[in-house]
Amino acid sequence: MQKRFNIALALTWMRIAAIPLVVVVFMLPGYWPKPIAALIFTIAGLTDWLDGYLARKLNMTSKFGAFLDPVADKLMVAAALVLILWAAPKHHLIFFPRHDIALVICAVIIIGREIVISALREWMAELGERHHVAVSGIAKIKTILQLVGVGAMLFTYPFFGIIPVYGIGFMLVLAAAVLTIWSMLVYLKAAWPHLNND
Repeated sequence: MQKRFNIALALTWMRIAAIPLVVVVFMLPGYWPKPIAALIFTIAGLTDWLDGYLARKLNMTSKFGAFLDPVADKLMVAAALVLILWAAPKHHLIFFPRHDIALVICAVIIIGREIVISALREWMAELGERHHVAVSGIAKIKTILQLVGVGAMLFTYPFFGIIPVYGIGFMLVLAAAVLTIWSMLVYLKAAWPHLNND
């Protein structure tokens, strides 16, 4: 009998445990807490790739792991977006002075999409057609852009005082929001014949 708890699953749980740590560190006063929070977020994000690789390599895949892994990603991104929105009015981008409004729209799109697709997958699973809404290549690229972009925005300050990390992250989050809409439409298109078949 395969054990439910394994190293791949442990990494997923570590990713979830990192969420409150990122929140607490980010909200501390001073310069260093924000780059440290970004580092924690980035390391946690890298475990997303690592736990999937180990699960396949060591044959540790499980239904619970398949459920928990995307949940961890969604919780991480949602929590980080809330933090960034909380801090956004304190930071201004020369090329996008009211970026806080765009951030709110991006956050609503990204979080809203996850709710819609999660509900859609649950419904399709009940119909026995969940394979029609399996994770797509577009969704994987979207996830990478989200994790890198959000991590960069958490960093907040220019890297070495020169590289506009926050601004770069903001542009990546905008791109992720566009891919978020695109991937949602792809999923809805694939599922529509089954949803519309009473």
